Amino acid sequence: METNIQSSNYAHANKVIQLTIKVMVVTIFFGYIMIWVMMPTNTFWLHWLPRIHSATDSSYFGPQQGGNILIYTSPILLIAIMSCIYLHLENKHPQHQNKPKNTWEQVQEQPAIIRGPLGIINWTEFMFLCMFVTLLIWSFSAYIHAMFATITTQSASRMREKLWEVKLDSIALMLGLIGNICLSLLFFPVTRGSPVLRLLGLTSESTIKYHIWIGNLTMVFFTAHGLCYTIFWGKTRQITQMMKWEKIGISNVAGEVGLITGIAIWLTSISRIRRNIFELFFYTHHLYILFVVFFILHVGFSYIWITLPGFYLFLIDRVVRFLQSQQKVRLVSARVLPCQVVELNFSKTRGLEYNPTSLIFVNVPSISKHQWHPFSVTSSSNLDDEKISVVIKSEGSWSRKLYEELSLPSPVDHLQVSVEGPYGPSSINFHQYDKLVMFSGGSGITPFISIIRELLHMANNPNNNNNTPEILLIPSFKKSSHLAMLDLILPISGTTLDISRLKLQIRPYITQEIGHTTEEQHLYKTIWFKPNSLDAPISPILGRNNWIFLGIIIVFSFVISLVFIAVFTRFYIYPIDRGTNMIYSYSLRSVFSMVFVCTAIGVTVSIAFLWNKKRNLKEMGQVQMTDLPTPLASPGLSSWYYNADREMRSLPYESFVGSTDVKYGERPDFKKILKESEGSNIGVLVSGPKKMRQNVAAICSSGLSKNLHFQSISFNW
Repeated sequence: METNIQSSNYAHANKVIQLTIKVMVVTIFFGYIMIWVMMPTNTFWLHWLPRIHSATDSSYFGPQQGGNILIYTSPILLIAIMSCIYLHLENKHPQHQNKPKNTWEQVQEQPAIIRGPLGIINWTEFMFLCMFVTLLIWSFSAYIHAMFATITTQSASRMREKLWEVKLDSIALMLGLIGNICLSLLFFPVTRGSPVLRLLGLTSESTIKYHIWIGNLTMVFFTAHGLCYTIFWGKTRQITQMMKWEKIGISNVAGEVGLITGIAIWLTSISRIRRNIFELFFYTHHLYILFVVFFILHVGFSYIWITLPGFYLFLIDRVVRFLQSQQKVRLVSARVLPCQVVELNFSKTRGLEYNPTSLIFVNVPSISKHQWHPFSVTSSSNLDDEKISVVIKSEGSWSRKLYEELSLPSPVDHLQVSVEGPYGPSSINFHQYDKLVMFSGGSGITPFISIIRELLHMANNPNNNNNTPEILLIPSFKKSSHLAMLDLILPISGTTLDISRLKLQIRPYITQEIGHTTEEQHLYKTIWFKPNSLDAPISPILGRNNWIFLGIIIVFSFVISLVFIAVFTRFYIYPIDRGTNMIYSYSLRSVFSMVFVCTAIGVTVSIAFLWNKKRNLKEMGQVQMTDLPTPLASPGLSSWYYNADREMRSLPYESFVGSTDVKYGERPDFKKILKESEGSNIGVLVSGPKKMRQNVAAICSSGLSKNLHFQSISFNW
């Protein structure tokens, strides 16, 4: 009884702390937004900014740098730190994280826009999108009004320039300032382990579309910024300005190099190039490093603090990912299906936990040393605590080479692989529904496999009280041979759980065949790989308490960066600026500042990584290197490699497909299926082509039934 009371008190205190953190985050966020709203006004420049500069003026940072750190960088990093604390508490109190969503939370996840350039947008995303667009429009109009108010014919004649030339100069500056707003948000969506996104219930794979569109806007404004200045210099006979690299102030050459680099990234990111010439897109995209470096050299490091927070968090995440990617992981087995699909099964430590619909990025050096590709996790960390699985369909040159390598009559007995992740939602709420209706197209079924496995574990949990929702899976395949993907619903090693407790119905559709074919009788291979002493199970890169460690990294790396910059400024730059008539070069100051920030992040992340690596070694030792299942072992084989051909009508296939009615030559009638679904609270999940997701979203938003709650699962890479 006393233990239950303590647990209840802990849960209550935990809830109060999380609510307090949310209130603080919202307060800081709106204060931060207010700075951006006021930034284009005379009130900000003539009244607020001078007071901020006078309050932060010191020989350690200077007035401009200190003020920018205080009002632009610190708020976002503080939000990220508090998000880490919130997520840590959420992980430590799972019964709170899995609580049913209230009506307001359900409304926030409903589609607000179904068809448009950004795809399906829910109300939460719509709210932030409106705020962003409003900020851009307001900033544009406010800058134009403030700048043009001081431009007259007399003022232009005093500068020996025409009126339109002076206005063009102001427009060019304004375009650069608007581009900075976009740049400040550019890196948030691609920070895979971002605590800020997790706090909002978002993931990098769901927000990658915003990175694409913010990137487009950034380059539109910066390109227009550069063109306007080029025209202005040409018309006013100042074309030599293009060749100047000023020691103090703006460096034009650095800006031009950065712009050219950005345009190269922009052009190779066009959808057709990205999908058809992926290697060109992939390698060119790494030029973002040069783009950021030359942008900093262009405006100076004192100014870059305005747009730095997003890139700062991205840089921490990138170093963490780099350290994880250097480890070779243990690939245990592979299932090779005749429909050109491969399931890879990796070994993992028990300490690595993840939620359904998570992703991992996979690199196979024998195919490409530098390419990383994202794939949905099909396993459940609760159902199989020593394995993690992904399914890969041959839809591109990289995946096709992998399939060909594993489908050879005598495939390799060891495959070197590295991974990054897994990355996924911070919580799951599938159990809150009475029924789950899941529509998938092709390989879109893979995230649903992880959900089904998780619900299978829940259905067999004695503490669950039989609250597992009914599941209706509607997969659509082009050919009947693709039905073999349903064989992946259960793990390769099988399960001892009672499958009958899972209330699962499967209604497959074959869209490009009008009847049963013999293709589905083809054989598939199960390959067990020989272990390597250099390979290790996948483990949590920052340990079980990864969010706390991430918060510590943010705090210490930022503090160390400030200490380095402050000491360098006070004892080296400040004496030079004060003791002579010369001012220390802005470019050199920026270079040293970049080195200090990168060094602080690299050292801090490395220490955290090494600390947790030692702790993970104990768990790695618990994973048996000899985990080849004995039922499949052949006494005639002395090596660890085993290649077992099995007919596709295995236990899972017979259980889940043999008793179902496969529909040939037709597509599912989404409206009819949803209308006939019974339940007061139905979750509708869609993973597949864009048109499928849009059609189902339109039905759920049409008012057909108030009990339908839509959720789209997609990744636009």
